[in-house]
Amino acid sequence: MLGGVIDVYKHLFVSGPAATVLSRPNPVRRTGFDLDLVVESVTREADDVVAVTLRAPDGEQLPSWRPGSHVDVFLPSGRQRQYSLCGDPADRQRYRIAVRRITDGEGGSREVHQTLRAGDPLHVRGPRNAFTFVEAPSYLFLAGGIGITPILPMAKAAGARGQLIYTGRTRSAMPFLAELPAHADVRPDDECGVPVVEELLARAEPGAAVYVCGPPPMLEAAQRCVFDLDPTGSLHTERFSALPVTDGKPFRIELARSRKSVRVEANETALSAIRRVAPDVTYSCRQGFCGTCRAGVLSGEVDHRDRLLTDTERGDRMLICVSRAAGDELVLDL
Repeated sequence: MLGGVIDVYKHLFVSGPAATVLSRPNPVRRTGFDLDLVVESVTREADDVVAVTLRAPDGEQLPSWRPGSHVDVFLPSGRQRQYSLCGDPADRQRYRIAVRRITDGEGGSREVHQTLRAGDPLHVRGPRNAFTFVEAPSYLFLAGGIGITPILPMAKAAGARGQLIYTGRTRSAMPFLAELPAHADVRPDDECGVPVVEELLARAEPGAAVYVCGPPPMLEAAQRCVFDLDPTGSLHTERFSALPVTDGKPFRIELARSRKSVRVEANETALSAIRRVAPDVTYSCRQGFCGTCRAGVLSGEVDHRDRLLTDTERGDRMLICVSRAAGDELVLDL
């Protein structure tokens, strides 16, 4: 019954012909802005971390955003990456992102560090918000390394209601130390030892909203313990990378429009495989919650692994960033 109600709501207020009248665009919550910006500056913020500030070439105001938002950045090479906005939401003239160099990554961070310079044009899509800053009586923020980027605007917005714990390898590797709230607890590993997530999260007040952003082991530890520590609170996490594929089996995808087909291996996503033959396919979060990569399913059964589609939508659609074939083959409207 609930799924049916949601479907009716989405038809009326989102996708139906009356949606533009019943639900007018909201510049904060809307997604899908396409912006041609220019790099204003690239500054070193910590060991292997640079901050990139972007502005509109004509000086116009940029779309507003709330703490937790990110933008899709299209690098000169064609690579697409997602970076959290870590500047001031009240500053409508510029966006700021921060990028840590990952030497053994797929090349996006190296490209930012090695090639981006002030004056370079850069295409951006967004802002989008999948890490929503909710209203709560109190907050505990736990940031690990570059995970400070979405957390920093939240901690500033929370003011006296928030506790910020910031961990990292060394102080020299931790960006934005000079911008932290005065009461922040900075805990470099070489000074304080390896963080024990359970002990840090135990500091949250009853009913607090707990926000965690950092390396996967930190997120996994938080998910294991936070509700045992405080059943009345809420947990909010964000990953900077797609979840690894688990329990995957190989299958084949046929793209009906282009008549191309591709094999999806057991340990890769449908999106990754499709991009080999259709590199321009659209996507964003790669974690099954934003809907950017939604595709029509013309044939085959789907193993749905997303957190967005309703039961009705899952009859003929899928999110190719996380969902897979339940059988041997899918035919998609791509």
